[in-house]
Amino acid sequence: MSTADNIAAIGERIARAAARVGRNPGSVMLMAVSKTVEPERIRQAYAAGIRVFGENRVQEFGEKAAALSDLKDAEWHLIGHLQSNKAKKAVELFQAVDSVDSLRLAERLNQAVEHTEKKLSVLIEIKVGEEESKAGIPADSPELDNLLRAAPRLEHLQIRGLMAVPPFTEDPEGARPYFRLLRDLRDTIAARKLSGVPMDVLSMGMSHDFEVAIEEGSTCVRVGSAIFGSRPKPTA
Repeated sequence: MSTADNIAAIGERIARAAARVGRNPGSVMLMAVSKTVEPERIRQAYAAGIRVFGENRVQEFGEKAAALSDLKDAEWHLIGHLQSNKAKKAVELFQAVDSVDSLRLAERLNQAVEHTEKKLSVLIEIKVGEEESKAGIPADSPELDNLLRAAPRLEHLQIRGLMAVPPFTEDPEGARPYFRLLRDLRDTIAARKLSGVPMDVLSMGMSHDFEVAIEEGSTCVRVGSAIFGSRPKPTA
């Protein structure tokens, strides 16, 4: 199937998943995860209607950004772990950073955005499992509350919501408890009505489990291989 066919099929699956829980399919944004994908195939996704793309690495996207600079209404999100010393470059390349996992990183991003004319949209990445390889702030960590309370002084950032990457399970249903945990955390934070923290974005669900994520309240699904095919295996 072509990239356009894949996107159309995913759109239908999003609509069915939303209908199962009485949601409007339009409330779910489809992000195409374009890490390791060459510009030409990204253009194919753009031609098929995708406007929001997720990249994992600052350096990789920096190498192909110029070839995509004419896609004026495309929105580029950094969804991979960001080292604080790369905050300035990330601000230059991306409209949003969906993987903020510390107050220190948020402060560095805020400082970097200060000298631009934009406000940077960010999501707080929550660590919902026990995997050491996964980034994120544990839901019960004081760091999370410190970051939320700092929002008013991080005046160049807009903390829109939460993001998580749950432990992988072959059965998509295995991710449901983690999605539910993230949704409940979002609802708890939203109920606090903190200044500068609207909590209107819940980014969860990938190619193998996005339908379960939608049933649990996701507003943004991050789909890569189901659009672009399997990633090339890294060479030694």
